[in-house]
Amino acid sequence: MANKRDYYEVLGVDKNASAEDIKKAYRKKAKECHPDLHPNDKEAEARFRELNEANEVLSDPDKRARYDQFGFNDPMNGGGGFDTSGFGGFGGFGDLGDIFSQMFGGGMGSSRRANAPQQGNDLRYDLRISFEEAVFGCEKSFEFYRSELCEDCHGTGAKPGTQPQTCPTCKGSGQVRVQGGFMTTIRTCQTCGGTGKVIKDRCVKCGGTGRVKRKRTATVKVPAGIDNGQTIVMNGQGEPGINGGPNGDLYIVITVRPHKLFRRDGTNLYLDMPISFPTAALGGEIDIPTLKGTVKYTVPEGTQNDTEFRLRGKGVPQVRSSYVGDLIVRVRVEVPTRLSDKQKELLRQLDESSTGKEYKERKSFLDKMKGLFN
Repeated sequence: MANKRDYYEVLGVDKNASAEDIKKAYRKKAKECHPDLHPNDKEAEARFRELNEANEVLSDPDKRARYDQFGFNDPMNGGGGFDTSGFGGFGGFGDLGDIFSQMFGGGMGSSRRANAPQQGNDLRYDLRISFEEAVFGCEKSFEFYRSELCEDCHGTGAKPGTQPQTCPTCKGSGQVRVQGGFMTTIRTCQTCGGTGKVIKDRCVKCGGTGRVKRKRTATVKVPAGIDNGQTIVMNGQGEPGINGGPNGDLYIVITVRPHKLFRRDGTNLYLDMPISFPTAALGGEIDIPTLKGTVKYTVPEGTQNDTEFRLRGKGVPQVRSSYVGDLIVRVRVEVPTRLSDKQKELLRQLDESSTGKEYKERKSFLDKMKGLFN
């Protein structure tokens, strides 16, 4: 038991936590590391088992009282800790199982009645859009596949003209009780898989699953200002429910293609704008590209490299808001190359005529050098 962590520490609650606090903490942490969200992640599976073990003890008043008194050396189990034989898989966790079966397609077992209505599986679709479509919004149509009720058997899975029979093992409850030492655990019936029904003659079309895959087309309105990685939910567009339960939802995850000129950070856009040396020195009017065309901007005389200026309201709109971000332009003064002999001579004359006062940073640097060596 030396390697076990304190159950209160595992759930992130103190020893005076109420039953409701324990329940909330368990639900929150279990959602974060549930195996359905982290497939093939052994570390997540281990954390999930640890959470369930802690919750099994702390959510039961009697077990919690014994744990508070004896810790992992519970005399009722020969000083060998608490019986966690019920954690062989990821099923049978009741309340949290209901949550995940609704959100991610029934990855957990549930203690609900076998014939109780259950929400259908949620689906995910990755939608790739352009930078401009994300900024201004758009309407996109796409195709996706989802499981739907078989038309031949009407979702029963049984051959047309027949019906599923009550499971002889669990008598239709979908669960069996297993005695283990001083504890009785409830597990999903392996004969019927928790449905409470068994099928003797399977439907040929769906193979007894009651579901068939079909291609569907959906159209989604992408709001202006949506960002990369954000999600749009289309309610009821997931797979159909079980036993009359509601349809699941369709989660559309947005991927935005990068732009050739602009970078985005929230509602602001960023642009590196090259300008010539004469424009930076003398000032002048330049054309700045925006997502709605070019705008005129007067560069002030003596503009330095990496100087930034802001164009208000030329950025990205905030989703479902009237607020629009800004365009931040960073000036990149470009040194000319491939100069003609005449151009080179003019630059030499400019440099020779310099008194040093024209270059503030250069003068400051030379002054510091004098102080360094004197």
